[in-house]
Amino acid sequence: MFIVDLTRQFEVTDAQGEHEHFVQVHCELRYAPQPSLQDLGTFNSWFFHDSDGDLDTWAKSLNALLELLQDHKPAEVSLYEEPA
Repeated sequence: MFIVDLTRQFEVTDAQGEHEHFVQVHCELRYAPQPSLQDLGTFNSWFFHDSDGDLDTWAKSLNALLELLQDHKPAEVSLYEEPA
């Protein structure tokens, strides 16, 4: 399978607004193996809002990498939260 794992991290705070822990939610898109998808290889791409990075620039670069997937339909989709 070729897997794209979109992950979002959320901070959980207490009643006083103090950090308690983080929660990570994943949306995995699984594609049947195809030669055209092998060109994507393996990579990780992260964006942090408190960094000096530009969200639009990051999103455009990721979109360019994953453009090949537009012609493919996922064989499976899985949505889950990591255990705390």
